[in-house]
Amino acid sequence: MSFGAIAEDYDRVRPSPPADAVEWLLPGGCEVAVDVAAGTGLLTRALARRVPQVVAVEPDPRMRAVLSARSPGVRVVEGRGEAIPLPDASADAVLISSAWHWMDPDRAVPEIGRVLRDGGRFGVIWTSRDREVDWVRAIDRFHSSSADPSEARARRRRHRDVTLPAGGLFANVERTTFAFTRPMRIDDVVVMLGTYSGLITADPRERSAGLAGARAALEQRFPGLDEIEVPMRSWCWRADRAAAPRVG
Repeated sequence: MSFGAIAEDYDRVRPSPPADAVEWLLPGGCEVAVDVAAGTGLLTRALARRVPQVVAVEPDPRMRAVLSARSPGVRVVEGRGEAIPLPDASADAVLISSAWHWMDPDRAVPEIGRVLRDGGRFGVIWTSRDREVDWVRAIDRFHSSSADPSEARARRRRHRDVTLPAGGLFANVERTTFAFTRPMRIDDVVVMLGTYSGLITADPRERSAGLAGARAALEQRFPGLDEIEVPMRSWCWRADRAAAPRVG
């Protein structure tokens, strides 16, 4: 719930997912898509350009306020991955953007399965800076709560690890990534680093020092430039809802 404190900045500087990643996540003929932990609607609005009916589910009222104001035509409801306020078998796709690691899989997976129709799509996407690029990796340490790069990498891998509870509720698991670049002012790159929970919840002095260090590193790497091309990547995971066993 810390993100609500910076909801306006979050919506302005966090990256939206690329169109090809959204297409890969959606099932064919999708009529109803649900964006769980929708935040301020970065994925929601991308879905609304492709799907006739989109429902955004978000627990934080401050994030929901920005989401509602900037996502006309989208139904916005209070809820979370473990308690989605929608009927059984009412959606063709349930998607989660950069929030899976905040959920309890043992509770969220059955709830997602309940809301999906047979053959529906469960998809997860993480869109962020591409840390395979050396200078991106270098500035990343200024917002990380860990001084150990290997620990930070391990934490990111855990965040992108979708583990399905036993029971065979989902099948056809696939993963892929999409690389792209995003033009950003250096000021906005620094603001973006400040929208991650490690810095949102940090001591104000630590936060200021981290952001100042990131700015200095960027200005040294790109002297005299106001706008730079920031390498980005979307990590995507998807699975299909298995058909419920027929009785009789």
